[in-house]
Amino acid sequence: MGWRSGALAVLLVIGGVAARAETAVKLGVLTDLSGVYSDATGAGSVVATRMAAEDCLAAECRGMTVEVVAADHQNKPDVALAIAREWVDTAHVDALVDMSNAAIQLAIAPFVAQKNRVALFAGGTARLSGDACQPEHIVQWMWDTYAQVGGVARRLTRPGTTWYLVTADYAFGTQFEADAKMLVGAAGGRVLGSARHPFPSTDLSSFILQAQASGADIVALANAGADTVNAIKQAHEFGVGTGAQRLVAFYLSVLDVKGLGLPAAAGTVLTEGFYWDIDDGTRAFSRRFLARQGAMPSQIQAGLYSAVRHYLKAVAASRGTEARAVIRGMHDLPISDDVVRHAELRPDGRMVHDYYAFQVKQPEQSRGPWDLYTLLDTIPGAEAFRPVADGFCPRLLH
Repeated sequence: MGWRSGALAVLLVIGGVAARAETAVKLGVLTDLSGVYSDATGAGSVVATRMAAEDCLAAECRGMTVEVVAADHQNKPDVALAIAREWVDTAHVDALVDMSNAAIQLAIAPFVAQKNRVALFAGGTARLSGDACQPEHIVQWMWDTYAQVGGVARRLTRPGTTWYLVTADYAFGTQFEADAKMLVGAAGGRVLGSARHPFPSTDLSSFILQAQASGADIVALANAGADTVNAIKQAHEFGVGTGAQRLVAFYLSVLDVKGLGLPAAAGTVLTEGFYWDIDDGTRAFSRRFLARQGAMPSQIQAGLYSAVRHYLKAVAASRGTEARAVIRGMHDLPISDDVVRHAELRPDGRMVHDYYAFQVKQPEQSRGPWDLYTLLDTIPGAEAFRPVADGFCPRLLH
């Protein structure tokens, strides 16, 4: 289904009259508007993209025009590629934004390289900076599976610690599983096994019971979105995470926790690349986003703001949208905004920055509706993300 036949969500033109603009840019937000990831991406990703355009047009991008279109990829790679192809070939979209589904990401990365376009990923599979890298055409901004696993695995694993994984059975979950086995093993622990569930799932009871019966010290949820929310609810019902057996979520967003409620999510350990209450900058950005979207931003939405803002700065600096030139500009320019700290774009296309380990607060500890996390640790980017040499990206940008 093409975007003209019902998938088009929004058409926004921001800036001056296109005919008079110094540079015209078209962004396509290819996102989940109706599925399991729609809260953490979806309409909020469109809002974040528009905010980035507006902020850049008020500063570095004066005189430019930015057009934003958006569509629902339905978590189907064939649908995503059909929309992307029509956007690029017919609508002349310069950069694709979001695509927070591992199977879609792995399909889009070679597509944009072939078409000489840019893809801005807020996160996803660590393969995007490894064997699937396309550093002349893609960047991976906020998070990846390696960083999400590493923050909790290193903190909780001691020699002899045992883990059991509840894994979404598709590219995203299996990458989480692979990263967990490596990182837990490196810390002296052991993954006893995994229960793979269909994607998406509403009833994960049998998989949670299998994990509980393993006797592992830690039950880790290697899934995301509604799958993780359902798993936490059902784990809570069976007492997983309330006693000696600890519950960990490899990907849990602030929106997931808000929806679950603190009584169900309290005590869960997680990592994120962004949280609204880190410092004055994150609070300022998040309150602006809250006023427009009615919710605090997820790390994906915050990451898209940062990535799009930096991309548009590079477009302004290069006075054009040619993909390789803009990507090189993104490497040359310092990364500075209200979202990320100590950020650097590496030759493999991975942006590294400060990362955070959190524990979900007990209800009595919360001071407001979005006061959900206790900060356990700040992890420097060089420690949080997989080293370049270990990713084996065959096309490092020099």
